[in-house]
Amino acid sequence: MSPPSLIDTHPNLSDAAPVALSYELFPPRSPAAAESLWTTIGELEATDPDYVSVTYGASGSNRDTAVELINRLLLETTLRPLAHLTCVGNTPEELSEIIGELLDVGVRGILALRGDRPKDGAAPVTGSLRYAQDLIELIRRVEQRRSALLCAGRVAVGVAAYPTRHPESPTEAHDVEVLLAKQRSGADFAITQVFFHTEQFADLITRARRAGVTIPIIPGVMPLTSVRRLNRLAELTGVEPAPELMARLAAADTDAERRLIGVRATVDLANAALDAGAPGIHLYTFNEHACALEVLDKLALPRPARPASRLNAIARRHQEMAS
Repeated sequence: MSPPSLIDTHPNLSDAAPVALSYELFPPRSPAAAESLWTTIGELEATDPDYVSVTYGASGSNRDTAVELINRLLLETTLRPLAHLTCVGNTPEELSEIIGELLDVGVRGILALRGDRPKDGAAPVTGSLRYAQDLIELIRRVEQRRSALLCAGRVAVGVAAYPTRHPESPTEAHDVEVLLAKQRSGADFAITQVFFHTEQFADLITRARRAGVTIPIIPGVMPLTSVRRLNRLAELTGVEPAPELMARLAAADTDAERRLIGVRATVDLANAALDAGAPGIHLYTFNEHACALEVLDKLALPRPARPASRLNAIARRHQEMAS
């Protein structure tokens, strides 16, 4: 039996624009991981997402590998990469060079992030940028200098948003003020940090809109199927998973049962976000496609009609990856 149509389950979307779809990938750390990643890329490409974001390590530690992955995505697939870029520890001159390199290879979307502060307490590099809004303004300056090369087009600049209080922030209200500052600096859209309770995305939207944030805010959703990964995420971000979900996952007898529980919880989060008016869904894949595609299948997102030539190219690519 096929899943219910999203239009049926979300009648408020019946006259709305198609829902955007995107995934997050990270550069492989080994040849075996690279082989697995390209299998995943083939599977994800077959769903015809609007873009895939490509992250990299703290302080750009694997930036070359990330740029290599972005290059291959542009040359060998139909996917549109959104390149992550952090500014902590880099000077404007260094970042301008990186931005120029990304634009030169064909990137037209950048996710502008502050990045993690040094954990050893080391002083910031002299002259380095401190905040994401500084990076956004730098991207716009580089873009302006290259407007002829870009055919007077614009680079799409995304930023992070937080449904729950950022670990370094005094309040949730302060987080919204930071998001508003990013918008004023030139951000086009935001993607949220992960969240675990269905009401959190709607609460963020209410607070952000009241404060004057008008850019699209896209919920970042991860398949909630791995206890180990959820615990690790809590360590890295300070966002505690829902205790009831953790208990249900821990009590499951098999991986298949855990996957069923986790996928259902993920679909509930995504549906709640769509009910709150989310313009799209961004899936954190952890370079694995199976659970992400299962979530996507159960959501049955209304997607844009694509030209037959693009769909045929995707089908050919998928056949090549399978052969």
